[in-house]
Amino acid sequence: MKVLLVYPEFPDTFWSLKYAIRFISKKSAYPPLGLLTVAAMLPQNWHKKLIDMNVKRLKNSHIKWADIVFIGAMSLQYEPAKRVVQRCKKAGVRVVAGGPLFTALPDKFEDIDYLVLDEAEVTLPKFLDHFSRGNPERIYTSKERPGLERTPLPLWELIDKKQYSSMNIQYSRGCPFNCEFCEITVLYGHKPRLKSAKQVVAELESLYTAGWRGSVFFVDDNFIGNKEVLKNDVLPAMIKWSEEKSYPFTFHTEASINMADDERLIDMMVSAGFDTVFIGIETPNQESLTECGKHQNKNRDLLSCVDFIQRHGLQVQGGFILGFDSDPDTIFDTLIKFIQSSGIVVAMVGLLNAPRGTRLFQRLCNENRITSDITGNNTDFSMNFIPRMDFNKLTEGYRKVVNTIYSPKNYYKRVKDFLSKDAGIKHCGAIEANGVTAFIKSIFKLGILGKERRYYWKLVLSTLFNKPSLVPAAVTFAICGYHFRKIYGLRL
Repeated sequence: MKVLLVYPEFPDTFWSLKYAIRFISKKSAYPPLGLLTVAAMLPQNWHKKLIDMNVKRLKNSHIKWADIVFIGAMSLQYEPAKRVVQRCKKAGVRVVAGGPLFTALPDKFEDIDYLVLDEAEVTLPKFLDHFSRGNPERIYTSKERPGLERTPLPLWELIDKKQYSSMNIQYSRGCPFNCEFCEITVLYGHKPRLKSAKQVVAELESLYTAGWRGSVFFVDDNFIGNKEVLKNDVLPAMIKWSEEKSYPFTFHTEASINMADDERLIDMMVSAGFDTVFIGIETPNQESLTECGKHQNKNRDLLSCVDFIQRHGLQVQGGFILGFDSDPDTIFDTLIKFIQSSGIVVAMVGLLNAPRGTRLFQRLCNENRITSDITGNNTDFSMNFIPRMDFNKLTEGYRKVVNTIYSPKNYYKRVKDFLSKDAGIKHCGAIEANGVTAFIKSIFKLGILGKERRYYWKLVLSTLFNKPSLVPAAVTFAICGYHFRKIYGLRL
């Protein structure tokens, strides 16, 4: 069998980092980890090609070459995925689809030949068995939560790693919390399922052997879902491996704010090579936290928690949401003040949306407030339900927040405040601005042509004279700020 694995285009979003990675001559932030892992589950004697449409054009000759096409996608890729399916159908090639998009919206893809949904460790072997016998069913689904010891190493040889600014790894699935708006527990459950320390080290070794050096993103939605296993098994193994290899990777991931309660955990993560963590802070409004069931964020000084984590060596990137029923009219000014006081440079602020299957979706259905499916992009000023606050007032307030926090004056102030903590941060997510080319491009684009040039030079020069080792971080943040302003459509 000749199988073509296709990853559709990703729209320009906050986390695409499209305008930032151009400074380092990369085409995409991350490779399609799901498809690379699925490829490893397919029969070894199948001929495999992978086209990531974010780095390479999908040609008709690619489709005609294939006996069958596998597509994996997230909700953001709905329209691009539709177009890929149409091209395959026109060419008469059968299509197999799976991943979060198709699992959430199977009814939207009636023209797909086979839907292999939920977790591939369970559903893909059944499909392959039936397919080999000549009697495959159209839909394969299962509520089983498989152990991750069944998950193989991704087939890194299917991609050109030079096209990406970071590689990625999955250590766990599931989250112990129950936030009303979150679809992670719908997809993966509440009990975190973990790879062993041996598996994690094997994945790191496979990337190292493949020649990768630089940023590695642990894609877990809550990396610290089981803190004891992390501290006792996984992090000690990662620390040992990183020390032996002279720290070839820097790691970043997602976690919950309760990591601030565990100093030893933070210190071990830093010792292993982590330097950045994304945390869903959502809102400083206690009533809204109660409403959405974000109990782990309640009754704590969120600013102190962020400061504690950052002073121990981890840059905190924050997620924030507007549009809760409990949000008061003052929420916009409150959120601006919180973000500016926090030292959180990378602050993703979006409007609340209700994914299918979540408790929020069900509640809003019962209240006849759902208007559509989600776009998957909560920074595009769209909502899929009727909010309590007047929508125009909400979007005007939202625009005020992003205009304020990403104005050069306020953004560069947060960068300076963060760097003053001397947390040892060298990177900003998947962007590493420690190359001469990136620095030169930033001088031209931001320091000469950019409207923020006064702030750019003030930041770079003050960092150069006071903390020269942090100049790469300062330039990186400047580059990322340029991307965020472009994404939010700001002309500042």
